[in-house]
Amino acid sequence: MGLSARQIREKLDLLVVGMTGLRDDGRFHEPNLDGTAGDYISFESWEWPQGVGLYGLIRLWLFTGRDDLKALIENWYAARIEAGLPKLNVNTTAPMLGLSVLWRETRNPRWQPVLDAWADRAVAEMGRTPEAAFAHHVSDKVNDDELWDDTLYMVALFLASYGQASGRTELVDEATRQFLVHTRYLADKKTGLWFHGWTFQGHHNFAEARWARGNAWITAGLLDLFDLADIPAPVKDFLTGVLVAQVDALLELQTASGAWRTLLDDPTSYEEISATAGFGYGLLKAYRLGLGTPEWRAAGFRAVEVLLANIDDSGTVLNVSYGTRMGHDLQFYRDIPIQPTGYGQALAILCLSEALQHVEGEVP
Repeated sequence: MGLSARQIREKLDLLVVGMTGLRDDGRFHEPNLDGTAGDYISFESWEWPQGVGLYGLIRLWLFTGRDDLKALIENWYAARIEAGLPKLNVNTTAPMLGLSVLWRETRNPRWQPVLDAWADRAVAEMGRTPEAAFAHHVSDKVNDDELWDDTLYMVALFLASYGQASGRTELVDEATRQFLVHTRYLADKKTGLWFHGWTFQGHHNFAEARWARGNAWITAGLLDLFDLADIPAPVKDFLTGVLVAQVDALLELQTASGAWRTLLDDPTSYEEISATAGFGYGLLKAYRLGLGTPEWRAAGFRAVEVLLANIDDSGTVLNVSYGTRMGHDLQFYRDIPIQPTGYGQALAILCLSEALQHVEGEVP
């Protein structure tokens, strides 16, 4: 394996610096539906990349016990809440996952009213598709009757996490339903991989893109779901089977470098590091939880090695594809630009934090 705990810890420190230093340089013009400017890069913004980023920081704090990380996280939430939260949608729900874990660990009463109110509104107000799945409505577009992989990580994990921590089992049940309905329409029975999206209006999977980061949200999301909440045994068994089918396909598609391509089964598409980090995290975590084989662990460490090679001296994760809307042809995915992002940093933090537990001998 050739990895040292010191090497991984140094990279983790750099990743935190890289994440908190992210700023929007105006490269992308993405106004919200209400006309305000969208910022999917700067650390201070309340959006889904930052939400995933905060979850990564919180996982790192829980693993290391670092007081500076805890203060950074608490100050971020306090400042954003004081400034006023944005309108509720799928993507603006993402930061609530980290806040739910923070509250679970600290039981600080300042956070619970915010969590309760957002959970109530998410269940009552969020757009629904047939079969009561959450439609992928986001800050800059209303995607009526559409299911996207991303929704499970941005919304369902929050409901599972907060429902478990607060004893609100109806929220865990809602999260479970979301995973089941999304599986029904997004999991590709032929390959075991997942399509990016589904529309009930046209009853199709758009470009039938087996998009890497969408699949990484599923690999990581299923393992985090099992970790965050008590799921009924038959449902957990079913979802474990879904995970195994996906990983069996992923193992065949890992490239010689240890990475995966942005279109998993398309050798003409570029290698993408945020998805690679997500897969590495999931594979190593699955092995630690007793769900994966030594082959999963070995593939996870190949992902770790290529991830480490893609973290520069400033702590920025390189070769991360920018936020990806639904593509109607496969070329759309090949053309997504490369851009450092909060989710790239966070998935790297999750992956290296998990790897550290293995390297330090806590996982046999």
